[in-house]
Amino acid sequence: MPQVKIFSGTATTYLAENIATAYGLPLGDLSVSHFSDGEIGVHFNESVRGAEVFIVQSTIPPADNLMELMLMIDAAKRASAHKVIVVMPYFGYARQDRKDRPRVSIGAKVVANAIQSVGADRLMTCDLHAGQIQGFFDIPVDHLDGSAIFVPYLRSLNLGNDLIFASPDVGGVVRTRAFAKNFGAEMVVCDKHRKRANEIASMQVIGDVEGMDVVLVDDMVDTAGTMTKAAELLKDKGAKTVRAVATHPLLSGPAYERIENSVLEELVVSDTIKLKQPCSKIKVLSFAELFARAINNVVTHESISSLFI
Repeated sequence: MPQVKIFSGTATTYLAENIATAYGLPLGDLSVSHFSDGEIGVHFNESVRGAEVFIVQSTIPPADNLMELMLMIDAAKRASAHKVIVVMPYFGYARQDRKDRPRVSIGAKVVANAIQSVGADRLMTCDLHAGQIQGFFDIPVDHLDGSAIFVPYLRSLNLGNDLIFASPDVGGVVRTRAFAKNFGAEMVVCDKHRKRANEIASMQVIGDVEGMDVVLVDDMVDTAGTMTKAAELLKDKGAKTVRAVATHPLLSGPAYERIENSVLEELVVSDTIKLKQPCSKIKVLSFAELFARAINNVVTHESISSLFI
């Protein structure tokens, strides 16, 4: 069996260290240097010849993180790695998965093409914005389900028979229904209309939440405008408590202030993206163990779906 080595880009070192520890290996020795004009250089400080190389890197902004990832893949292939598997906890540009208006790019497809073009053999990611993005790749994609971490935590809260799940928009209905099914609970939908990106024009609740403990479910939270507005609306409709679950905490712009001042009991997120600042209402759950188990199953050719709830 080929030797396994785990390396990290600079964007996700904190998570890669925990993944390597959970897997039972030290994080590989890799150097990322910069020329005076900002150009990136990558160098493996140990042999990867014949090894199965796992490179952990989320493609969060700036775009240098994506460029760094592609250089790491290329360096590993040129150093005769047996296989190069990209572990991308957060897949950046996933929101650009279709032409929703004329003359726009499909960013998710561009990223998929770039990763494949430099020689990646496999991609491992978690809670894609749209599941069909897997079809943009001609290599195997392991799409992990964050509910394996979030559901046990929600069960520990013992919310009882008053629990109901809510989707902050129509696009998240499938994801929210999966959570509701795990608890045998009902769900409602917050139907929103946008004027433009990150700006909501109107929102309404489809369903009854009177006297219920509501859990909002989403794949990511960016400016937190949708999440906090939905929480406020649910409270106005009679919800007893409102909390939220979102895998990827992008949290840009006024997000932290909005969450802190919101009616949310808490926002539960993962460590696929590192928080920029502390917030009393944000609870972080680690996905390190989930990714470590997935890496082990890839290496031993076992089922990935066995990790799902």
